[in-house]
Amino acid sequence: MEAPILTALSQLEPIIAPAVEAAGFRLVRLRLMGGKVKTLQIMAERPDGTMNVDDCATLSRALSEFLDREDPVEGDYVLEVSSPGIDRPLTRVSDFVRWSGHEARLELKAPDASGRRRFKGLLLGLDGNDVVLEADGRRMKFPFGAIAEAKLVLTDRLIAEDLKARERAKS
Repeated sequence: MEAPILTALSQLEPIIAPAVEAAGFRLVRLRLMGGKVKTLQIMAERPDGTMNVDDCATLSRALSEFLDREDPVEGDYVLEVSSPGIDRPLTRVSDFVRWSGHEARLELKAPDASGRRRFKGLLLGLDGNDVVLEADGRRMKFPFGAIAEAKLVLTDRLIAEDLKARERAKS
């Protein structure tokens, strides 16, 4: 019986994250998508939060060698390396602090007491391990573990901040 994808991911991340870090990057998200040929998606960034096409190529080469040597994924698969992009996913507790003040979309693993699973609003950071979001004119808290997916919303402010960060990285 084939292991569920989530189990495979929980086993793959501790193997792949150190290889990503050894290449000088930080793992943002890891996905293994099924199909006739699986796709191993690795989203990463430099420690300063940047990631360009050359960085993706560098990491892809380093990971290809590592994956060929270690062979942690059963069967055939395609490796896909990408940057998080401006409207990046929020995958770690620290992301919710780092990107506080920006708009975000959250999807919960299960509906809340009102029956909703999706929320969009201003990210206010953390209260303990709860993610705080201002949405629909009220302040809401969601346990980090209850969030299935979260990502930033592309706004003019986010674009302007990204452009400033790129300029600083060039200097």
